Amino acid sequence: MGHGEASGWPMAAAVWVLASRRSGRASWPSTIATAVPLEQPNGHGRPPFYIRRPDSHPFPTGCPHIPIMLLPILILVGLLCHQSCQRPPPYTPAPQSSHLFNITQPSSYLQSKLPSYQIKARFDFQSVNLALNQEWIELDLFRYGLAKFSAKEFEQAGLNAEDRYLIQFMADQEVSHATVLSNMLGPRAAKPCQYKYPFKTVKEFLDFCQKLTRWGESGVYGFLSFLQNPNSAQILLQSIVTEARQQMIFRQFEGLFPMPIYHVAGIPQSWAWTLLHPYLVSCPRTNPYIEFDIFPRLEILNNPDPFQIDPRPPAITHNRTSLSLPGRQVRFRFEKPGKVVGPNGDYKTLTHSKSARPKFAAWTSQYNVTYSKLEQVDEDSATTVQPYGVLFPGQVDYPVINGTVFVLLTDTDLHVTPSNITALNKHIVAGPAMYQVD
Repeated sequence: MGHGEASGWPMAAAVWVLASRRSGRASWPSTIATAVPLEQPNGHGRPPFYIRRPDSHPFPTGCPHIPIMLLPILILVGLLCHQSCQRPPPYTPAPQSSHLFNITQPSSYLQSKLPSYQIKARFDFQSVNLALNQEWIELDLFRYGLAKFSAKEFEQAGLNAEDRYLIQFMADQEVSHATVLSNMLGPRAAKPCQYKYPFKTVKEFLDFCQKLTRWGESGVYGFLSFLQNPNSAQILLQSIVTEARQQMIFRQFEGLFPMPIYHVAGIPQSWAWTLLHPYLVSCPRTNPYIEFDIFPRLEILNNPDPFQIDPRPPAITHNRTSLSLPGRQVRFRFEKPGKVVGPNGDYKTLTHSKSARPKFAAWTSQYNVTYSKLEQVDEDSATTVQPYGVLFPGQVDYPVINGTVFVLLTDTDLHVTPSNITALNKHIVAGPAMYQVD
């Protein structure tokens, strides 16, 4: 329909409708088509006014009898109808009171105060001080690995000078993290310790870094939302998200799929301290005593090895099959409580379990804790079958136990969620240990 037809049609239609109603003589032709919007010269529609377009004639055939006295009225009605089809006037907002423009934005009560980042509460101090010990060992670990192995050894593992510089930059990040946590903790903040490490090759170094940054990251997520001072929690958050990137990079250096999980698990402080303490040989006597529990050691005797099972070179990603699958038998060895451990021999392992006899393996990954029954349990060993579980019901294509997961031995299959996972501490017999699913 052209512009001329669109402009003339409303008036003619109005005249015809009124006339036909008056005379009752004429009717619409039988060739009426579907409703279409009016068009403007630029081709755009003019909703919401619609017409019915005949296939052959723009108007009904035949001329109705129109009394001459009604003609001026019909012309006026047609003009009004024509004006109503024109472009509406531009929108002009109604005047408003000036006070409506000063509405305050949604904000926390902290916005009205001068924030303090000093850590005072006992829970906050112990939690952040544990995180500081984690930062210190990461700093030492990255520097130690670069110093221990030659450029040739790194090249043989697939890492060039640029890759090594990235590890050096990670060490620089840890300097900043340790500095900011020390500033919040004050003069009692922990100082660096002497450490020992379980690796002898570059590949073992990368694997240990990948696992250590995994529990370092998850160990902070487990307590972060419970800190009494949200200001210091914000600073810690901005540090730990950097560690998440480090963990993914070490997975890439190992030739693993970089992030095979939808969510990162959070673990209690005692789990992180249980995993960390074996590598602290001695610490300055001025370092605060870490008050979280250390559970008996758990060892996985047949932990999947990414350098033995379908090994891949370092890369941004590899679309590779999982290192282990549901149904695989997993063999454990665990210690009894009461062993003297930790830096300077100042700690002992313990358990709060009344029976002190394990019955289940608790697999902690993403949001879930999935249990599998233990078999062949004796004084210091047991076996189980790697379980299958899903993150959400019906999500059969994605198992919940993925990536680098935490495994513990417990005396019951207690149902816990991310916010009350610490309740499981009363039932831990040994662990956690790190299990490499992907």
